[in-house]
Amino acid sequence: MLKKRIIPCLDIHNGRTVKGINFERIKDAGDPIALAQKYSEDGADELVFLDISATLEGRKTMIELVRQIAEHIRIPFTVGGGVSSVEDAVRLIDAGADKIAVNTAALKNPLLIKDLAEQVGSQAVVLAIDSGLQAGHARVMSHGGQQATGRLTLDWVKEAVDLGAGEILLTSIDRDGTNKGFDLELLDRVTRLINIPVIASGGAGNREHFKDVFNETAATGALAASVFHYNTIHISALKSYLKNNLIPIR
Repeated sequence: MLKKRIIPCLDIHNGRTVKGINFERIKDAGDPIALAQKYSEDGADELVFLDISATLEGRKTMIELVRQIAEHIRIPFTVGGGVSSVEDAVRLIDAGADKIAVNTAALKNPLLIKDLAEQVGSQAVVLAIDSGLQAGHARVMSHGGQQATGRLTLDWVKEAVDLGAGEILLTSIDRDGTNKGFDLELLDRVTRLINIPVIASGGAGNREHFKDVFNETAATGALAASVFHYNTIHISALKSYLKNNLIPIR
């Protein structure tokens, strides 16, 4: 069994860490370099950096900020936001990223997933999916959760894995920032469908939510932002709690 991972997320806007609710009502959450270093020292298993406005603003990810963060951490580092080509991915890896997350660009051109997998390896290709409930079905949203695509989330997951994605970062828009817990039903359906690692995202509010997602789904990672940024949950204490509840943690 793969050991479970605790993963803080830095949502970046204008060079600052931010956090919102349901992808809206964004507010400042601190300096990304200081937070990244803190999480690395506190025992986080990985770190995710998402430049959340890059696609909407039609620009590339902030390379220099990625480079500075990479210099301050000693844990695997996933970077996404504005990645639309193999060249973008290579530049980010050269700047210190270990894995590349793609979202909107892959929806526009699914073969980008295949091209990335061939160039940097499937293990370095993370498909980020923003999923929202529409007419009773989980459907994919693009452009930072702002635009409906009509795609069913489960269909997109399967297609992406067939194209070579090595990991899925699945965010529930409906749970994002609510602290009401992960979308266990959706995560269970996705993890039963595929055999690559899945990171749960959206809704973490307490330690029990992390225990539940690992006990009730096959997610291999749990990502959160606000509970870590605002010190509601300390990573070292969370990992001790999970170990005490017999969950295999790194």
